[in-house]
Amino acid sequence: MHSRRAALEVHEWQGSFQGSPATVKMTSVIGHVYSLDFPAAYSSWDRVDPVELFDADTVKLEANPKAHVCRHLQQEAKGCDFLVLWLDCDREGENICFEVMDNALPHMRRVAPGQQQVFRARFSAISAAEVHAAMAALVLPNRAEALSVDARQELDLKVGVAFTRFQTRFFQGRYGNLDAAVVSYGPCQTPTLGFCVERHQTIVAFQPEPYWVVKPQLARAGEQLTLEWERGRVFDQDVGIMFSSAVKQAAALKVTSITVKEDRKHKPSGLNTVELLKVASSALNMGPAHAMSIAERLYSSGYLSYPRTESSAYPPNFDITGTLSSQTRHPIWGEYAAALLSQGVSRPKGGTDVGDHPPITPVRAATEDELGGGDAWLIYDYVARHFLGSLSGDCVLKKTKAVLTGGGEVFTASGSVVLKAGFTAIMPWRASQAAPMPLLTDGQTLQLKDVELVAGRTSPPDYLTEAELIGLMEKHGIGTDASIPTHINNIGQRNYVQVQSGRRVVPTELGITIIKGYQLIDPELCRPQVRAHVEAQIGLIADGKAQKDAVVAHTLEQFKAKFMFFVAHIARMDALFEASFSPLSSSGKPISKCGKCRRYMKYIAARPARLYCPVCEDLYSLPQVLLAGLHSPVLVDTAQGEQTYTL
Repeated sequence: MHSRRAALEVHEWQGSFQGSPATVKMTSVIGHVYSLDFPAAYSSWDRVDPVELFDADTVKLEANPKAHVCRHLQQEAKGCDFLVLWLDCDREGENICFEVMDNALPHMRRVAPGQQQVFRARFSAISAAEVHAAMAALVLPNRAEALSVDARQELDLKVGVAFTRFQTRFFQGRYGNLDAAVVSYGPCQTPTLGFCVERHQTIVAFQPEPYWVVKPQLARAGEQLTLEWERGRVFDQDVGIMFSSAVKQAAALKVTSITVKEDRKHKPSGLNTVELLKVASSALNMGPAHAMSIAERLYSSGYLSYPRTESSAYPPNFDITGTLSSQTRHPIWGEYAAALLSQGVSRPKGGTDVGDHPPITPVRAATEDELGGGDAWLIYDYVARHFLGSLSGDCVLKKTKAVLTGGGEVFTASGSVVLKAGFTAIMPWRASQAAPMPLLTDGQTLQLKDVELVAGRTSPPDYLTEAELIGLMEKHGIGTDASIPTHINNIGQRNYVQVQSGRRVVPTELGITIIKGYQLIDPELCRPQVRAHVEAQIGLIADGKAQKDAVVAHTLEQFKAKFMFFVAHIARMDALFEASFSPLSSSGKPISKCGKCRRYMKYIAARPARLYCPVCEDLYSLPQVLLAGLHSPVLVDTAQGEQTYTL
């Protein structure tokens, strides 16, 4: 094989294609070849009314101009007869296929009429077996799936930019301490923020209530028996006193029944993307965007299967035995994997196979040293253990429950013993906290040592964790398994939320105010149902059941009407901002004279840095490159032309 470096690496070797000798040339791209944008005529935030963006044309521009990917593809395509596409097997990958085709096909040799020239490889892991199997079953690229991505890109661009430009100009022109470079709106981002703010509103509105619980203490030397009151709790102290007095007067509790039953804690189904992200956040202390980045790197390096999948059931053609065999020599769980293999592996039941990719599994065995430790090892370790756990037996418990009565009240005691560890042997964090119940007999009488009436107060729910937020996004169809981490990351970068201890997602004052404003003007702008409906329409495009242009036109018409209503009623949101943020007139410090009125302007340091003239009421954005040293002449474009200011 011969390798060389052009704009990107190119590898060439002599092989065969469709039974004939062939020179094979392999290269790559860097994500999407193109990005969607507006023509230059719509680039000005000041001169273009945002409502015009809904009907504006769009253009595809090279996503990484400095990488020269387009030129690279065009040059390497010269002299080639066939094109085999090995992009990621999801909708985004399908869209990239057609971007590559647009650049390569015009420069390739012409083949005989009717002869297939472009082929698509379908695979779920970068392993020899998967590559050979995909090469033996090449298909056509799926244009419907590619068009669904084009539809989502156009909708998100036009809706997001229109709302973002209007909001940013309106509020940054009035308030000085927003601490946000842009006041953005996103069709997925905003409902995601909405979940966080709704939980905040529930916490703020919560009114704690006092309650009382009857807790008897038994006089049994050396034994701890925890009793649960059947009533749970009461919210009237006098009623609680009445019940506790009745139990005290009884002076003893009688065992009226003892039941013993076998219970099962079911093994996990296959691991999909959402479950991996939830575990990474709740158990491994990783943000979803970071966890996804690591999983993708492990996939590219051949350690994990494709990490973007909605499926949690292994398809019939999945090689469970081969995947399990690859782990039998692992220094940590190799013996466990070998034992599973010797018992004879049965295909796990449960889970859902949506037909995209198999669940995430290890592809080959790797040690902590081989992966460099750190988060890469934590992700790999969890994926491998989850895979082994999904092939193990259920955890079997023997549960004992005793019912005790006294003074007309009923109490229960319970305990459990592990009979078979099952999958918890390889996933110990999923093991039940089993504790055997002290020996009791039916009809036994136990003397009371004391009866307490314990007071407490109800408490509000906590802020959403990242794992809970991911679960809500999945439930309501906000984003895809691939885009969920991006949306959560965006609301943090926009200063709408902060991730605090325990990876709790706490909304900031800016995030709370924005969502409250949407709730006052048009609650659908921040509700998940609207985006879920859009995602369903995009899904119809991907399935070939709807036309892309019709879906885009209809959806844009709806959002344009919402935008115009939002603009007409912006005063409702402005009243909330006025109560939470400082006006420009009272923000900043005098720093330079205005070129129009010669009065001192104020420097607003909060993002984005600006100059504000309180006399002319003019606002000028500052180039970010100049903010490190504030003693240089700066040119600012005004209505009177360029004016020079010294900072």
